[in-house]
Amino acid sequence: MNASELFALLPLVAMATGIVVVMLISAFSRTHATVSRMSAITLLITLACLPLVSSVTPIGVTPLLIVDGFGLLFCGVIVGASFSICLMAYPYWHVRDVEREEFYLLLLIATLGAMVLVLSKHMVSLLLGLEMMGISLFAMAAYNSRLKRQHLHADRQEESDRSLEAGLKYLVLSALASALLLFGMALIYLETGQLDFSRAPFSALGTTTLIFYAGTALLLTGIGFKLSLFPFHMWTPDVYEGAPAPVTSFIATISKGAIFAVALRYFVGSESLANPAVFTAVGIIAALSMLCGNWLALMQKDLKRMLAYSSIAHLGYLMIAFLALQTQSMRFAVEASSLYVITYIVTSLVAFGIVILLSSKQTGTSREISDLQLYQGLFWRHPVLATALSIAMLSLAGIPLTLGFVGKFYLLSAGAEAGLWWLLAALIAGSAIGLYYYLRVITALFTTGASKEAQWEPGPLYASSSAILLVLTINLIVFGTFPQPLLESVQLLTTTLAESTSFTASAQ
Repeated sequence: MNASELFALLPLVAMATGIVVVMLISAFSRTHATVSRMSAITLLITLACLPLVSSVTPIGVTPLLIVDGFGLLFCGVIVGASFSICLMAYPYWHVRDVEREEFYLLLLIATLGAMVLVLSKHMVSLLLGLEMMGISLFAMAAYNSRLKRQHLHADRQEESDRSLEAGLKYLVLSALASALLLFGMALIYLETGQLDFSRAPFSALGTTTLIFYAGTALLLTGIGFKLSLFPFHMWTPDVYEGAPAPVTSFIATISKGAIFAVALRYFVGSESLANPAVFTAVGIIAALSMLCGNWLALMQKDLKRMLAYSSIAHLGYLMIAFLALQTQSMRFAVEASSLYVITYIVTSLVAFGIVILLSSKQTGTSREISDLQLYQGLFWRHPVLATALSIAMLSLAGIPLTLGFVGKFYLLSAGAEAGLWWLLAALIAGSAIGLYYYLRVITALFTTGASKEAQWEPGPLYASSSAILLVLTINLIVFGTFPQPLLESVQLLTTTLAESTSFTASAQ
C-alpha cells in the first residue's frame, strides 16, 4: 500500500481514531455531555477529511475498497446524517435512566461500517461493512428508552419497554438476511470464480444456469431484507416502533442509504440486471413495495409505524432507477436514484427529528410521542415544530417547492426514458395513496382540542438539536425551489461512478 492509498483512507482512519478516543472517555469519565461532544467532533473531523481525499480519487485501496467521488459523496451524506442524529439524541438520552455513553460509541461504529459499505467494490468488504453496522444496530435497537423515575408522574406506572423486543427481532431477521447474502455470494463465486463487483458480468457471460439464478435470488433476498422491500419487510414496522427514536432515525436513513449505495455500485459494475429473469423479479418487487407499502401505511395510527411502511414504498420507488441502469439512460438513472436517496434521508431526518425532540420531554410517561393523537393541535403550541413536520410530510409526498418533488420528478424522468411505464403507473398510484396519509398527519397538527401529552418546552438543552432540525428543514425548501447546486453535485457523482467502474476494470 503506497502513500496515496493510505491518504485515501484518511476519513476511515479519522473515524476509527475517534471511536477509540470515545471508548476511552466512556471508560474513564462517564459524562454524557463530554462523550456526546467528542462524538460530534469526531464526525466533524471525518467530514472535513472528505474534501482533502478527493484530490487522489478515484483510487483502489486493496482489492476491497475504491475511493471515488460516488463513495465520498455518500460518505458525506452518511457522516452528516450521523452528526445530525448525534446532536438530536443528546436531549433524548439526557432524561433517560440508562447508560447513555455507549450509545454514541455504537453510533460511531455503525457509521464507520456504513462508510465501508459505500466504498466497497468486493463481496468481502460488503459483508464486513454490513456486519459492522448491523451488530452495532442490534445493541442500539435494544437500548432501554425509559425516562428517569424522577421525571415520571407519581400516579402513572412506567410502561413496558419494547426496545428489547425490537432489538431481538432485528437481530434474528437481519442475521437471516446476512446468511442469505453470504450463501448467495458463495454461489456467485462458484459460478464466476470472482467476488469483485466488476468481475461478475453475468450478462456478458450469458449465464442462465441454476447456480446463477439461485445465487442471484439469495443475493436479492438479502438486499431486500436490508432495504425492507416487499415481501421482506416484516421486521420494519415493529423495529421502527420499538427502537428508541434516534436509533429508528439511523435505521431509516443511514442504514438504508449505505445499503442502497453499495447495491447501486454492484448493479452498475456487474450488469446482473441485464438478465431478463432478474429484471422481471426486481420489477415485481418494486411494484409490490410501492403499492403495498403505501396501502399498509394508510392503516397506521402511530407515526413511526406509518413512516416504516412509507419507507417500504420509497425504496420501491428507487428500484425504478435500478431497473433503468441497463438502458441507454444509465447515467441519468444513477443520478436520479442518488438524488432521491439524499432527498429521502434529509426528509426522514426532519420527520424523525420531531419525534426525537418531542420524546425528549421531561414530564409524562415513558412512552415516546409517536401516536398521531398526541400530535393534534401541535401547531397551536409549537408552530415551528408543526411547520417543520408539515414540510417533511409534503416533501415525502412529493409536493412542488419541496426537495421531495425534485427527487420524485427525476425518478419519473428516469423511468420514462427507460420505458418502464408499468412501474411508473405503480409509482403514481402509490404516490396518490401516500398523499392521503401524509395529509392526515398535517391535518392532525392543526386540529384543536389537543392532548397534553406532547408538551415540550424549548431551552438550552435543546439548542443544538433544534438548530440542526431548522437547518435540515430550510434545505428541504431551498433545494426544492432552487435545486441546481445539488443537481450539479449529483451529476458529478454520476460521472465519477462511471469513471471509477471503468478504472477498476482497466486496473484488473
